[in-house]
Amino acid sequence: MHLTATTQFGLEELLADELHALGADITHVGSRAVEFVGDQKLLYETVLWSRLAMRLLRPIAGFYAPDEATLYRETGRINWAELIGPDQTFAITAVVNKSSFEHSLYVAQLTKDAIVDQFRKRTGRRPDVDTRHPDVRLHLRMLENDVIISRDAAGDSLHRRGYRQATNDAPLNEVLAAGLVLLSGWDGRKPLLDPMCGSATILTEAGLIAQRMAPGLFNPNKFGFENWADFNPRLWQQVRQEALAQRIIEPQAYLAGSDIDPHVVEQARRNIAAADLTDCIHLEVADVKDARRPHDQPPGLLITNPPYGERLGQETEMAALYKTIGDTLKTNFQDYEAYVFTGNLEAAKSVGLKPKRRVPLFNGPIDCRLLKYELYAGSRR
Repeated sequence: MHLTATTQFGLEELLADELHALGADITHVGSRAVEFVGDQKLLYETVLWSRLAMRLLRPIAGFYAPDEATLYRETGRINWAELIGPDQTFAITAVVNKSSFEHSLYVAQLTKDAIVDQFRKRTGRRPDVDTRHPDVRLHLRMLENDVIISRDAAGDSLHRRGYRQATNDAPLNEVLAAGLVLLSGWDGRKPLLDPMCGSATILTEAGLIAQRMAPGLFNPNKFGFENWADFNPRLWQQVRQEALAQRIIEPQAYLAGSDIDPHVVEQARRNIAAADLTDCIHLEVADVKDARRPHDQPPGLLITNPPYGERLGQETEMAALYKTIGDTLKTNFQDYEAYVFTGNLEAAKSVGLKPKRRVPLFNGPIDCRLLKYELYAGSRR
């Protein structure tokens, strides 16, 4: 079957590598998406194991729709009875770019009408729409009036792992957090620290990687494909059992984080416990200026996502914070590699270190960079 996994900008090549490792035949790497070919088992494994996919889509049909009548007619030519049961609910997510249609909500509504009208004409009944928890979630992408309609195999965004119990004001997306860890090239063995850990998403994703834990195992709800007519419960159970058997119990790396706010640290503890990683991640309440590398551990990595200071009048405060981060790195983390992920590139200049690498990424709509610093004891020479 042909499949498309979507991801965040800047993570496409990593996602392609991840899918290839699962056994996928990669056919195209595009912007925020990877197209590939695989069987039903691979579909199940991707939903269960992918740390970088946001959605996994199985295309149903593709056509050109320059106007409303064509969109309605072509949608109505699909045999929806094979895809949606009369007692099932469904929802449509539409994304429209560079099209003669101006509003994605209108496109979704017109597509919904074509589906419902087909059921009414053929059976006299119609499936209901449930935008929050549908049995079958459809995804429509229209680019310059070229339409692709797909079924969403996960049913919800895969970044919602299920382990996050509480968050701070600006939580980091789980897929993005895993992407930061993988972009760093961390080997799953070296110490990894986060001195401004917030809700500990970076550390939790690192823990899942180190302990070989499939992130999809935490999902409390059914995945979308479990409501499809071709769902194979025996195969799905096999895939889950194989994933459970791969987990390593003994901690594989020293993972530690800190934050200045005791309430935030307590929230982080709850998230780590929900991910069953309490024995693998060490937390404490501490200011970033007091962060130290553990002297009983070999040199490792530091990855952190400091505040960006998006409110007006915070420029001086942010410059001082980023200077403190730089002073801490230079003084207390010799022989480490440090990665600072930020959406405040002006404040990042106050770190006072020259980045060895700058990776463009987005945190939601915010243009960000992952900045790599190599820290040395004394002169680099």
